[in-house]
Amino acid sequence: MEQQIQFNNPMGETLAGTLHQPERSPVGAVIAGHCFTCSRHTGILRRICSALGDAGFMALRFDFSGNGQSQGRFEHSTWSKQVLEMEAAIALVQEKGAPWIGLAGHSLGAAIALLTARRTKTVSAVCRVAGRVSPTRPMHFLTPSQQQTLAQTGQVGFNSRERQLRLNQDFFDDADRHDLMDATRSLAIPMLVVHGDQDEIIPVSEAHLAKTANPRMVELAIVAGGDHMLTQPDHQRLVTRTVTGWFCRQAGAPAPGDTSRQQ
Repeated sequence: MEQQIQFNNPMGETLAGTLHQPERSPVGAVIAGHCFTCSRHTGILRRICSALGDAGFMALRFDFSGNGQSQGRFEHSTWSKQVLEMEAAIALVQEKGAPWIGLAGHSLGAAIALLTARRTKTVSAVCRVAGRVSPTRPMHFLTPSQQQTLAQTGQVGFNSRERQLRLNQDFFDDADRHDLMDATRSLAIPMLVVHGDQDEIIPVSEAHLAKTANPRMVELAIVAGGDHMLTQPDHQRLVTRTVTGWFCRQAGAPAPGDTSRQQ
């Protein structure tokens, strides 16, 4: 069952979410964050959260402020703000009685999931899909001309997903204060890293860097031929099965189709 919900971030802005509820008492909750300039409705997040709901989890995908149907201005986005918003989502599922909590995220959402997991002791597992662990830099998605404008004026406009958007220098300054590699090394809970080996935005080498940084806690799932958005239906089905099964194992719940652990 899907329920459209709203909750507030610490700044008082209303965030929009979709809550997938299982038919029975939930075995746990998984919160999913979307990619940069995306929304909670990206295909891979919809598939994963729907499958988690079918597997007995309460699954919440939500729009960060300034994206999708959430309040707020995109140019006020920072990593720190989005971490606070994911923490607000954690508080929401705790209020709903979730006995176990995992985090997931795609691309930038993967960074936010990792940083949030490290900040709170209530998260038991984290899954990162197509995420980066090396520092985020303007050249990763801005043209040389846009980078020059940012350096000269402290802000820059750009088009993404049929939206005219603006970023402030604060976004990059704030990102520099977060060390994803250090967060990976120090992570003391299991982390699944999923990455397509044909990712055109964030190279698959980033997944291998994560594994090298914390081989005891990091498990890799490399998708042969997979692009950044995992646009091919076969890739989405594979990732959905992989992520759902992994969260089931972490929460001690039977995976879909596994009758050996059902009473």
